[in-house]
Amino acid sequence: MAPEPIRAPVSPQEATVLVVEDNLQNFVLIARLLGYVGVREIQWKASGWQVLEFASQLPRIDLILLDIHLPYEDGYQVLRQIRAHPHFQGTRVVAVSAEATEDNMRRAREAGFDGFIGKPIDPDAFPEQIRRILAGEEVWTLG
Repeated sequence: MAPEPIRAPVSPQEATVLVVEDNLQNFVLIARLLGYVGVREIQWKASGWQVLEFASQLPRIDLILLDIHLPYEDGYQVLRQIRAHPHFQGTRVVAVSAEATEDNMRRAREAGFDGFIGKPIDPDAFPEQIRRILAGEEVWTLG
């Protein structure tokens, strides 16, 4: 098994974040909270379909916030594609799910996600969770 790639800390102001979320209201909330943290480069994809093709066109991605239940391909399928692609070796991928249960969080960990944030997103906690993730910490929370 290959060694885990080193994921250097990145400041929110320098981070590029891709949000893969099929619900526009959820994306708007996430984008606003990311902006509050200082993230300036936010990309959005509304489905798992062609995420890899879209993301590989970007110079770099520091964090992918990946909804689990997506049209066309679910978050687990998308994660497998991301992990297999050399362009994303240092990219943190955090599951975001409305099915926030201990079992689903354990499944996400076993699948290779770098963290888990349950929905509904807590606007008071989310900014600090993002800061911690970008600093290199893991965040595993049901809400």
